Amino acid sequence: MGGTPRGAASVIVGHPLDTVKARLQAGTGYGSTLRCIRTVYRRESVFGFFKGMAFPLTSIAVYNSVVFGVFSNTQRFLSHHRCQEPEAGSPRVLSDLLLASMVAGVVSVGLGAPVDLIKIRLQMQTQPFREANLGLKPRVAALGEQPAYQGPVHCIITIVRTEGLAGLYRGASAMLLRDVPGYCLYFIPYLFLSDWITPEAHTGPSTCAVWLAGGMAGAISWGTATPMDVVKSRLQADGVYINKYKGVLDCISQSYQKEGLKVSPTAVMQGQCQSLEGRVRDFGRCETTEKRIRKTRCWLLNYEALVSSSPCPGLEEEVGVHPADGFREDW
Repeated sequence: MGGTPRGAASVIVGHPLDTVKARLQAGTGYGSTLRCIRTVYRRESVFGFFKGMAFPLTSIAVYNSVVFGVFSNTQRFLSHHRCQEPEAGSPRVLSDLLLASMVAGVVSVGLGAPVDLIKIRLQMQTQPFREANLGLKPRVAALGEQPAYQGPVHCIITIVRTEGLAGLYRGASAMLLRDVPGYCLYFIPYLFLSDWITPEAHTGPSTCAVWLAGGMAGAISWGTATPMDVVKSRLQADGVYINKYKGVLDCISQSYQKEGLKVSPTAVMQGQCQSLEGRVRDFGRCETTEKRIRKTRCWLLNYEALVSSSPCPGLEEEVGVHPADGFREDW
């Protein structure tokens, strides 16, 4: 439960940058990051930066728990299936990590696509948009005019009523192309980097190792995921007033014809900020929780039976539990 306030805090701190990123990716007429910030503040005050925050705020704890849980349990299942009694501290197998990361990426889309869609729609409903294929100048929803959505619940009801349940997964294909390779380049570099940084005498990565490996893995992951994140944002924002894109390929084609290979620096910068803060926090919480569970399990099992039958060799050394230590409340 301790991770819930931290997760909520990370959403609150990072959401203004996410709003700027989304509007630069899917909106028109902003030009630069500073101009976008000034425009949002002038038209919508500081509250404009927090549009669409409710859904991510309420779902962040469940989302992180499920994604990390799916990855670790899939990896454990594959390791157990490959060798019936894997030894503690056995080397990681790249194929197991790759498949576990891909499964986690697919699950993340199933959970995160509706959340991202509602967030993007609420962030973008007051933004300039261009009439599809008509060559008209951009027009903006007039300030003070009734917005398309009154809130997240109204947004869900409107989408389901007009587009059906499948409408909640608009842009899911682009998100799948972003998250499956993105999580492979997120989990795998972290695990190998943390193992490489951690001295052999230590049983687990230190806080410094978690920060360094988590930050580097997040930066690698986001750097490769940014182009498809732009496509995802545009597909999800599409449909607030008009439908401009027919799918992923059409969105890529139209975007390339108009802008080339240009990628917004804010998109990369915002992603790196999320990586260095959010990813490090998630990995740190995951490492701490897993170690505490293993320590508690070691004490709940009969210690003499554990040592004599050796069902899990090296567990007492790995978690740092010894018979003379006694059970400490801080575990």
